[in-house]
Amino acid sequence: MGQSIQNKAGLTDQDFLNIYQKMWDIRLFDEKVETLFLAGKIHGTTHLSIGQEATAAGSGYLLRPTDWITSTHRGHGHSIAKNTEMNQMMAELFGRENGTNNGKGGSMHIADLDKGNLGSNGIVGAGYPIAVGAALSSQMQGKDQVTICYAGDGSTNEGSFHEALNLASIWQLPVVFFIENNQYGMSSSIKEMVNIPHLSERGAAYGIEGVTIDGNDIVAVVDATYQAIEKAKKGRGPTLIEAKTYRFKGHSKSDQRIYRTREEELHWETNHDPLQLTEKLLIQAGILTKEASQQIEANRKEAVEQAVIFAEAGTLPAASALYENVYVD
Repeated sequence: MGQSIQNKAGLTDQDFLNIYQKMWDIRLFDEKVETLFLAGKIHGTTHLSIGQEATAAGSGYLLRPTDWITSTHRGHGHSIAKNTEMNQMMAELFGRENGTNNGKGGSMHIADLDKGNLGSNGIVGAGYPIAVGAALSSQMQGKDQVTICYAGDGSTNEGSFHEALNLASIWQLPVVFFIENNQYGMSSSIKEMVNIPHLSERGAAYGIEGVTIDGNDIVAVVDATYQAIEKAKKGRGPTLIEAKTYRFKGHSKSDQRIYRTREEELHWETNHDPLQLTEKLLIQAGILTKEASQQIEANRKEAVEQAVIFAEAGTLPAASALYENVYVD
């Protein structure tokens, strides 16, 4: 296939179809997780990225297996985009031994080192220093690895954000700080938490280039991420990307969303759904038909159902495994 969609990364039509399929994986996985939680089949809590699929799928597609990511409590999409298997992810949520972390990590702590996924994290802003450490290690070893540090808008008010950006700038580390600004922290608008129009402006204080993009525009995500990755590979240091998007669901499964209106939610779901926008783009480019799109959705829905079957067939960890893979002084 050719290149019908102009983009700075030189991605082909097939690449964009692959990204679109990955977006469906992310959407359908999280929709299924929500259903399973409500049915009492998965315990604990979870944070869904429904409505934010383009940020993870578009940026993650540009990474090599040897590149790294750090993720957040809302990290299912990042893991899927970095090619962690949905079967093992679902098993992890079910607390099964055949999960990514042997059933002991759960929704907020999925890691897959073989795929370059250094892990999601339940502590807000905890991924920043981990990403900077990973980038420092690749720099010291003379490798051309790049680390993408995914984080939410609320984390940019954490001390770890400022410390990480400062250190990454001083040492010109190969790291991309990718902020998914979905407009809200747990229950507050980001507009009430900062006094600047764009979070990317914070990069200037540390001598870091900052860019703000439409995080639901797949081409904008690809272009900005590609430029940041290439810059990092060439030893020119970090970039701060702010991708403006929206989470269609609540902060977590218990969130009643009383801090925003249903009219606002309907506006975003109707006009800014990344899956609908990407489908329209691909159809207009002659890459996709409506029928083919429906078939992709059906195929990926079956893949998610198979992941549930895989998870339910797994066994729970033995009590003897409690102290394995943990640090005990």
